[in-house]
Amino acid sequence: MAHVDFPPCRLVSWPEIDRWSDLIAEKVRSASWNPQVIVGLTRGGWVPSRMLADRLGTKHLAALRAQHWGVTATPSGSAELTEELATRLDQKRVLVVDDITDTGQSLQLAVRHVADRGALEVRSATYLHISHSTYMPTYFAEEVARDAWRWFVFPWNYWEDLRTLAGKVRASDGMPAKEVQRELKARCLLDVPLSHVERALAPL
Repeated sequence: MAHVDFPPCRLVSWPEIDRWSDLIAEKVRSASWNPQVIVGLTRGGWVPSRMLADRLGTKHLAALRAQHWGVTATPSGSAELTEELATRLDQKRVLVVDDITDTGQSLQLAVRHVADRGALEVRSATYLHISHSTYMPTYFAEEVARDAWRWFVFPWNYWEDLRTLAGKVRASDGMPAKEVQRELKARCLLDVPLSHVERALAPL
């Protein structure tokens, strides 16, 4: 199988999520800037946006769907806005949040869309920023070097990614779950319990 089908993976933990949320919130406060609205890109940016809203005391939380599938890509391979904002943001300070900038296309599209909705000022934030991204967010917790790229498995997409990757492994020859578990570790550096592999494979 091609490398893109079995990327090197890294499991992200909740303690990391908490730490990254604190780092970004502190960067926003240090800039003496307080967003009146936080827009989360669904689905990956929805949990980060809620965690930042909690830390920054921002009550207005909105969702925007910009789709750019990875392991689990749009047919064109480009990011697309599939659900736009329902309301205008006239004269509002807006923070657009996603979990990661990999290509940067989704976040860039979202920032432009928010600006078109009349926002006074738009800034952006992600937990992780991959150095090869074409777009750099205003705030990010950690930068990942191009040669250190991994497919980051966040807690909110753990089962989806595991089902996708395990399904691709098993599709080759219908191997048992134990062998799928070994292959995930060997091909993707993804070390997960056997019970999780069995659960992921059950609906397939």
